[in-house]
Amino acid sequence: MKVTYLESAAILVETDDVTILCDPWLLDGAYYGSWAHYPEPPFEPEDFNDVDYIYVSHVHPDHFHPPTLERLDTDIPILIHDYRWDYLRDAVEDLGFEAIELADGERFALGGDTEIAIHAADGCDPERCGNFFGCTWYDSDADTPGSTQVDSMAVISDGGEVLVDTNDCPYSIALPTCERIKQEYGEIDMLCHQYSAAQFYPQAVTNYDHDKKIAERDRVIQEKYEIATQFIDLFDPTYYMPFAGEYVLAGNLAHLNEYTANPPRADAKEFFDANTPPENECVFLNSGEWLDVTTGEVSAPFQPSDPAEKQRYIEEELAPRSFDYEADPRPTLEELQAFVEPAYEHMEAKRLRIGYETETTVLIPLVDDVCLELSMDGSGFDYTTALDTDAYDRWVKLDVDPRLLARLFESPHEAYWADAKIGSHVGISKKPDVYERGLFNVLGSFHTDGAVTRRGPGKQEEATSITTDGGDTQ
Repeated sequence: MKVTYLESAAILVETDDVTILCDPWLLDGAYYGSWAHYPEPPFEPEDFNDVDYIYVSHVHPDHFHPPTLERLDTDIPILIHDYRWDYLRDAVEDLGFEAIELADGERFALGGDTEIAIHAADGCDPERCGNFFGCTWYDSDADTPGSTQVDSMAVISDGGEVLVDTNDCPYSIALPTCERIKQEYGEIDMLCHQYSAAQFYPQAVTNYDHDKKIAERDRVIQEKYEIATQFIDLFDPTYYMPFAGEYVLAGNLAHLNEYTANPPRADAKEFFDANTPPENECVFLNSGEWLDVTTGEVSAPFQPSDPAEKQRYIEEELAPRSFDYEADPRPTLEELQAFVEPAYEHMEAKRLRIGYETETTVLIPLVDDVCLELSMDGSGFDYTTALDTDAYDRWVKLDVDPRLLARLFESPHEAYWADAKIGSHVGISKKPDVYERGLFNVLGSFHTDGAVTRRGPGKQEEATSITTDGGDTQ
C-alpha cells in the first residue's frame, strides 16, 4: 500500500488492486473563496482521472469541493456514507457522478483483496459534542435510523496493510467508532488524522485584541495536538500522518492568518515527534510525495516551508483575491428586510422543533446603520439604528458583508451560515464570552429556504419554497 499526500485531507491511496482518491480539495477557493493552499498545488485535478474510486467523507467544501470534482472524470464512482439525509448523495449526483452509499461499517470490495468500510462519526453521547456546529441530536426524530453527523471515517485494507482515515471526526464523538475499528481490525499500519483547527476561532472573534487572539490561538493549537495524540494512543499505528484542516486565508481575510489555530507543519511535526512513542512513526510529506506503508520508504524527506516566502505569497498572491459575492450588487436596506420575516419564521420552526431557548439576543448589522435584533426565545425581531451592546444583558453580534448576507438569507443553496462561519466571513463578538452551541444550530436555519429570491438589482419576488429533509444540518 502506498499513500500520497496531496493537500489538507486529500490523499491518494494505492494498492496492488485499485487507487482511491480521498477528499479531493485540490483547488483554491473553498468556503466562498477564503480558503486557499500553500504552497500552490503542483498538480491539476485532471491528473487523477485514472483513479478507480473517489471517497468523500462529508459535505464540507474542503472535502467535497465541487470545483475540483467538476474537473474530474464523472465515470469515477464516488464512495460516501449512507447518511440519514441524502444531501451529499444528491450533490454528488448533481455533478454527474455515481454515488455509492455504503452502510455504516460495512466492508465493500473495491477489487482484488482491497476493501473499504465507511463509519459515521456519531456513535456518541450528545453531551460529548462540545462546540461542533451542525450536529443534529437536537432533532425530535433523532431516533430515525441512519447517521446524524456530517462526517465519516474510512478504513481501507488490502489484505496486508490497514489504513484508517479519520478526516475531521472529533475524537470524543467518534471514540466508540474508533474503538470498534481497532477491535475489528487489530493492527493499524497507517493512521491519517486531524491536528489543526478548521474553524473560525479565534481569528474571526472581533472583540478580542491582538494578544487575546494570539493566546487563544496557541491554546487551541495545543488542545488540538493533545486530542490528536488520543487517536494515536488508541489506534497505536505503525505510521501516522497528521493532516486535514490545513489552509491559508485569502482575500480581505488574509490579515487574519497569524491568528488561525493552524500551526506550521514543521511545528506540528516537532510536537508529535517529541510526544508520541517511537514505535508510532510520525510522517509528514510535502505535496505529491508518498509513503510506502509496506516498506516504510518515502519518496522524499519532508521539507518545511520558508515562513518568509509564505508571508510573501499571502501578501502578494492571496490577499489581492476577491470573493465571488463581492461581485454582487450591494443590497438595499429594503431588500435585506424583505428576507427577515420569512427567514425568522423558518428559523423559529427549527427552534421550536428542537426545544431550544436562550435570552441571548442576536445582533446582525444590515446596511445604513440599521441593525437587526433577533430573539432566540420566540419573542420576534426588531431593528435599531443606535446599536449599543451595553443595552443587552446577553448578546451575540454577527458582522457579515451585506452581499454575503443577502446570499445567506436567500436560501441554503446560495450560502450556508455554517460554511460562512468556518470560512471566517462572519465576524463574531459576544457577551458573555460563551459559545452557545444551540444558538448557532438554530441560526443555521435563518434563511428563507427559497421563499424570497432576488431577480436582479433592487428586485425581489416570491418563489416556490423547496425544502430538503435535513438540509439545515450543514
